[in-house]
Amino acid sequence: MKKIPIGVDDFKEIISNDFYYVDKTKSIEDILSDGSKVKLFTRPRRFGKTLNMSTLKYFFDINNAVENRKLFNGLDIEKSEYISEHGKYPVIFISMKGIKATTWLASLFAIKGLIAELYNEFEFIRDILNKAELEKFDKIWLKKDDGEYENALKNLTAFLYKYYKKEVILLIDEYDNPLITAHKYDFYEEALSFFKVFYGEALKTNPYLKMGIMTGIIRVIKAGIFSDLNNLSVYSILNDFYSDFFGFTQDEVKKALKDFNIEYELPDVKAWYNGYKFGNSDVYNPWSILKFLQFKKLIPYWIDTSDNYLINKISKNATSDTMEALQALFSSESVEENINGNSDLSILFDEEEIWELLLFSGYLTIDKKIGEDYENVYTLRLPNREVKEFFKQKFIDVNFGESLFRNTMEALKKNKIDNFEKYLQNIILKSTSYNDTKNEDFYHGLILGMTLYLDRDYYITSNRESGLGRYDVIIEPKNKNNRGFILEFKVAKSEKELEKVSEEAIEQIINKKYDISLKERGIRDITLIGIAFFGKILKVNYK
Repeated sequence: MKKIPIGVDDFKEIISNDFYYVDKTKSIEDILSDGSKVKLFTRPRRFGKTLNMSTLKYFFDINNAVENRKLFNGLDIEKSEYISEHGKYPVIFISMKGIKATTWLASLFAIKGLIAELYNEFEFIRDILNKAELEKFDKIWLKKDDGEYENALKNLTAFLYKYYKKEVILLIDEYDNPLITAHKYDFYEEALSFFKVFYGEALKTNPYLKMGIMTGIIRVIKAGIFSDLNNLSVYSILNDFYSDFFGFTQDEVKKALKDFNIEYELPDVKAWYNGYKFGNSDVYNPWSILKFLQFKKLIPYWIDTSDNYLINKISKNATSDTMEALQALFSSESVEENINGNSDLSILFDEEEIWELLLFSGYLTIDKKIGEDYENVYTLRLPNREVKEFFKQKFIDVNFGESLFRNTMEALKKNKIDNFEKYLQNIILKSTSYNDTKNEDFYHGLILGMTLYLDRDYYITSNRESGLGRYDVIIEPKNKNNRGFILEFKVAKSEKELEKVSEEAIEQIINKKYDISLKERGIRDITLIGIAFFGKILKVNYK
């Protein structure tokens, strides 16, 4: 039985050490027949981007071509006429995934070190450089402060072309990671200024470039990197082309389970890790599949494989409208959103951008396209159980802390409303700011977020008609013998009014007959809960 390559993303290491490998080399045919000079592949993290880029490096690289040719013995590309393109080009491969510094100076220092290492790989070409070229090379190689780092990639393609008399293939892995990191730590403009030149000059009208291939999570349009690049093709999860290049297909997973004598697990594996729709392909999360093959346990493996900055930011800033949409998703419904594939980090957490970010980051997937081909409207859904568990846990961790959150929701489930009030008050005091608590929508969104914990046993609905009006939140048990809950929220004008206002909330539930929908569905035991808020103080009444 072959070893599982957990955390191994170097193609040569996988093949040479006889690790289990899912053959993706057939896509090299498409890359070579594709007329676009520069290609950008956007996929979620842990979907095999780095491994595929490493595979391309060993396929195209003129260095060690004879030795590298053996790596492709028996693989799909060997059967193709395009195998003749093996080992024909100088290749530059640079991965930006390790650039994680918290300041621009530290980030620039790391970038300079990375570029110096890249130049060191090609130290042998120094012999053919003239004095001026050698000075440029050595300043980068030796990490001098006055090196032309912004033009380092462009210059290196020129040096390699001079040495080999062949155009260069440039592979840039996780190109957007330094920009996302810069956004996280508030030095985005400095990073943007650098990478416009660093990427742009190497990719735009570069006479020494044979082909440029980039990977990332999102297409960052504000960066302006691609603004003058007429020969760029972007292949996102919305495109049919290369749809199965990243991730595992149904047949690939079925074969893997059979190879490890656990094919009987396929239905459960499908529920947990399948569900992604990339173009016209149904795709499994490859990281999770490999981890399952290793440990044979159906648990979330995707969780904490990165710092999850983007999802944490979303969870923290979710509005009541966002939370209502998330509740629909957790109830196995879909949401309709406009998706154009052009994310802008400067407005990444605006209401309209959140859904695009969740989609391209792998937390949501396409259900179906709506309307004509030229329209950008899609229905989105949660792909699988793993993501559902992941998202729920992240929301809990970011906003409340698991133990306090669990205590609050367990108290509600057990109808211990006094304890529910105590725990909820604690959450408000610890996890909110006075700047947040200005209107009912904030409290509404907060409570909706908390009810994520209940989704296994309850249906959660919000702002829907029942009786003579629209209720705030109804928590309906899936088992009709269990208790249901109706929650109404109000904001008081002063702390003294909290008791009165919370009672008025219960009266509204009664007078508007919000309970009629639950009663019609056979729920006999119903607790009516009125919650009044004033800043970070609350009062709960119930009946």
